[in-house]
Amino acid sequence: MLLKSPPTPMRKPFIAGNWKMYKTIADARALAHGLRSKLDALSDRDVVVCPPFTALAAVAQELQGSSLRWGGQNAHWEREGAFTGDISAHMLADLGCTYAIVGHSERRQVFGETDAMINKRMHGTLAAGLTPIVCIGETLAEREAGKTYAVLERQIKESLAGLNPASTVVVAYEPVWAIGTGQTATPDQAQEAHAFVRKQYAGAYGPPAAQALRILYGGSVKPDNSKFLMEQPDIDGALVGGASLDVESFSKIVRYNL
Repeated sequence: MLLKSPPTPMRKPFIAGNWKMYKTIADARALAHGLRSKLDALSDRDVVVCPPFTALAAVAQELQGSSLRWGGQNAHWEREGAFTGDISAHMLADLGCTYAIVGHSERRQVFGETDAMINKRMHGTLAAGLTPIVCIGETLAEREAGKTYAVLERQIKESLAGLNPASTVVVAYEPVWAIGTGQTATPDQAQEAHAFVRKQYAGAYGPPAAQALRILYGGSVKPDNSKFLMEQPDIDGALVGGASLDVESFSKIVRYNL
């Protein structure tokens, strides 16, 4: 049975671009400039780009004064310290970031980040005044074993443990089997997962918080499928990977209903 949440006040759409480990400073500046020219006039949706750390300052300069926002692709929980190779949420805030991706599946799968570690990153991000975009999602093996809901329930519970119910967070459901593979969850599959996430969030933080929560879909989002995904009642936006690296494709995703 397809899960759907009850009718709710409109949540502002949220589209985020995760540039991953792509783009030199010059390339990132050009991409940011192109996106600003295409998207700056939009005020009815939030648009965020997350460049690599090396390009954040250049992108910040390019987007300063626009409606677009920028964020980091990860954030350490400590303000500073002997953590070679890491960047703190406070350092991101110093660059004008307002968001940080936390717990992306590539951090979980490739770098072995645990729910406990992601929870610490969540707290550190919020302490720095940033909004975390926390990623959750099952692998193909977990889906085929019928464990999707159990995985999502665990990740929500452990990754968000101890958060103040009033904290502003964004959740991104990204089925691992659909990231960078060209496969995409069907709108119905994505809707069922999103509705389940909202129900779990309601159990932890109350129905009003759950109805205000924005839940993004991530997993091979492209211009030709974004509209159908965004038509689902519990899908509030998208966390876009490869398609966010091109001005035209990302702009079309952002402008999915225009």
